[in-house]
Amino acid sequence: MAEASSGLCQALAPPSPEAGDITSHWVSPGCQRRSLFWCLRRKKPSHGLLEIGPGHELHPLASMMQAGLWAATQVSLKQPPAGPPTEKDFSEVLTQAHKGFELDTLAGPAFAWLRHSLGLAEEDYQDALGPGGPYLQFFSPSKSKSIFFLSHDRRFFLKTQQRREVQVLLAHLPRYVQHLQRHPYTLLTRLLGVHTLRMAQGKKEYFIVMLSVFYPASGRLLELYDIKGCEVDRWVEPVSDDCSIVVLKDLNFQGKTIHLGPQRTWLLYQMELDTAFLRDLNVMDYSLILAFHQHQDGERTEASSLPQASSARFVEGIQNPEEVELPQNYRLLSGGPHAPNILDGPEQRYFLGLVDLATVYGLRRRLEYLWKMLWYSGRNFSTVNPTRYARRLCQWVEAHSD
Repeated sequence: MAEASSGLCQALAPPSPEAGDITSHWVSPGCQRRSLFWCLRRKKPSHGLLEIGPGHELHPLASMMQAGLWAATQVSLKQPPAGPPTEKDFSEVLTQAHKGFELDTLAGPAFAWLRHSLGLAEEDYQDALGPGGPYLQFFSPSKSKSIFFLSHDRRFFLKTQQRREVQVLLAHLPRYVQHLQRHPYTLLTRLLGVHTLRMAQGKKEYFIVMLSVFYPASGRLLELYDIKGCEVDRWVEPVSDDCSIVVLKDLNFQGKTIHLGPQRTWLLYQMELDTAFLRDLNVMDYSLILAFHQHQDGERTEASSLPQASSARFVEGIQNPEEVELPQNYRLLSGGPHAPNILDGPEQRYFLGLVDLATVYGLRRRLEYLWKMLWYSGRNFSTVNPTRYARRLCQWVEAHSD
């Protein structure tokens, strides 16, 4: 256990002063003085998806991530999890050397077991994240310096992270896994892997892998929102290009409603459960990702049958809904396969998920709150304590759904 903990500490250690800038390997010298993210935003469109092919600034990084993830998954294929993760599994670090870089897989056995428990085949995970097809760059309105990738099948998101964010995620990982097991239809994003990539003479790049909230219908989405339940800096200028994907915000949703019918009761209760969990972790500044599209014929048929208990199955431990009084946290599901992030309303299929779960309300955020209290006096801004943040987001969902 001591060796595993030591390895984890080394994997999360800050880069040495002698290490070169990893961005210098694929960004012009003028961009090295700025963050990679903002240099790319200056050169590329500010919305939509872009295939990362040869010649793209991120192609070398994406290629290394693909090769490293393929090899890392090969280990879990050869040594599948024998049971629920142990304390050692949560602190294990696997380092694999490749030509020109090294990849650390953090808590690999724990994530392999989590993927298995979610019904993800390791072969499919490897094929999607390996070199079989180009990654897509996803442009986000986030103010962070993170870079977002999508696997070629659009099933998995990859996101670069700061070291402190990775530390938070790993510290909370045992409780996170427990929460997912207790609540199979939680709205929390499905975190599937945490890694560190070290280039030759370059700094460390931390990144995570998670299941896309929008899968399997990302090509048919009508609108996509990032909701925090506040108003300051929560407007995005829409674009008229039908081929673009624009992440809208709270103020863009004004006057609109999430029409769920009998699913609404479950959603409100699950929001309470999930935000209470994040509140207990002292986490805030997360977002509710919301997207939707119109039902196709088969989907509309499934959704129309949901109010009838005899045509639906139930989760949260309810085996026979006709013989018991339904609790608040039941969920109606049609007989067909459903991803955990999908909710069917009478006319639309909704994709929902809570993302960005690594911001702790520490000293920095407390000082930010005091500053914003002065600057945005009387206005509703994002940086508030976890209790208020959770309550506000739940109230937003309640006010904007029926």
